[in-house]
Amino acid sequence: MSQHRAAGNRVTPSNSAARKTGASRHSAKHRVARRNTPGSTQIVGLTAALAAAAGAVGFSHSSLASPTQANSAVNIAALSGSSQLSEVTTARIERRQLATRDSSRVELSSTEATKKQAAADRLSKARAAKLDATRALTAKRASALAAAKAAAAAAEQKARESATRCEMIISDYRITATFGQGGSRWAANHTGTDFAAPIGTPIRSVMKGEVIFADWAGPYGRQVKVRHDNGTETWYNHMSKFSVEVGETVYAGDQVGAVGVTGNTTGPHLHFEVHPDGGPAINPMPWLREVCGLNP
Repeated sequence: MSQHRAAGNRVTPSNSAARKTGASRHSAKHRVARRNTPGSTQIVGLTAALAAAAGAVGFSHSSLASPTQANSAVNIAALSGSSQLSEVTTARIERRQLATRDSSRVELSSTEATKKQAAADRLSKARAAKLDATRALTAKRASALAAAKAAAAAAEQKARESATRCEMIISDYRITATFGQGGSRWAANHTGTDFAAPIGTPIRSVMKGEVIFADWAGPYGRQVKVRHDNGTETWYNHMSKFSVEVGETVYAGDQVGAVGVTGNTTGPHLHFEVHPDGGPAINPMPWLREVCGLNP
């Protein structure tokens, strides 16, 4: 039985050689694989870095180096790697900071542009409001000027028309005495025409003129005298009140007073006289018809 085992365990030369050859090939493959791994590459790179570091610090280029020299080279390589890493990190940080600053500048520029636009809008609105106010004021002034011109033109037209236009001096009357009539109530012939009417009845200017007298006049009682543009004076007498003052301009139909019983009279009436160029009195009735076109 031992012989059988020996025979079973015995390896023939040819088998042994084959096994050695296979083992050699397997080892060679493993060596090639180890050389091609990243670790091998890193070792090669580290070796080169050690050699470069050794050359930088003045070490000899001998194939043998002491452990102290190797450690120094490793430390230098590590420092060099850390320095390079720090530079890369610093560059990245600087790039990020630069991008942040650029973004901040863009945001600041956008904010400033928005503020400037808002300020421009406010200024534009203020200018537009000021322009509208100026236009409104100009229009108001133009309207007022136009109204003033229209009023002045109307007044001028009224003055032109009133220079020749006449109005009846009293209404709701009856004639109680005529010009030249004799009587016991006056010292000589009657110098005017009497228009009887209730007390307070308005008395009006016959045409445009200027008031030259408004006061008490003895037997005439309260008297108003008006001088017209043609120089003729008209007298209004026995009035209960005055409605005008001396120097005032009156137009045809303007009230100068009211019917009364002041002065030498026996009843309420208007005693009306006409004095051409301020001279002696004339008969009022023909004058009213011929000059004023009235028919009392």
